[in-house]
Amino acid sequence: MAYKKIEQYDDKITAKLIDHYKSSLDLLGEDSEREGLLKTPERVAKAMQFLTQGYQLDAKAILNSAKFHEDVSEMIIVKDIELYSMCEHHMLPFYGKAHIAYIPNGWITGLSKLARVVDVYSRRLQVQERLTTQILDAIKETLNPMGVAVVIEASHLCMMMRGVQKQNSVTTTSAFWGEFERNESRSEFIRLIGSKLH
Repeated sequence: MAYKKIEQYDDKITAKLIDHYKSSLDLLGEDSEREGLLKTPERVAKAMQFLTQGYQLDAKAILNSAKFHEDVSEMIIVKDIELYSMCEHHMLPFYGKAHIAYIPNGWITGLSKLARVVDVYSRRLQVQERLTTQILDAIKETLNPMGVAVVIEASHLCMMMRGVQKQNSVTTTSAFWGEFERNESRSEFIRLIGSKLH
């Protein structure tokens, strides 16, 4: 039996994107009709829809889908959440890790949902600064916790491949709200995400 890959894309959007990417290849001096590039516009059209699928996702709905009443008020941290996004200025990738903490105020959410919230906002054209605050705001508004902290560390191909071409640079952004605006909670969070506990 032959292997069949099943993917779902919007046919109208895919067709329009194929035309645009075909034209782009020709404008760049390539021959979009040569064998190696015949399927490239379609592949790129589908890849871009996958890489920007966050526009069709709702972070608050994801958090609410696994929201549980729990009488806990200790810090909950999920660190080293992989993220892949696209810089909105050059449409080149940036990638790295997100570290998220919150202090519950009667409600918790499934741990995997925090990682899914990262995907919702990273799978869009982004800047790292906005991505950091969008993740924080979604958790704050859905769970109404006592505090939220988000730190993102990422490498940006727009700085590595073009422009200043600094291959070893890492950008760190942070956002703190509520209890994490206090030095004690913030310091504990920073210490814990930097330590190797496992």
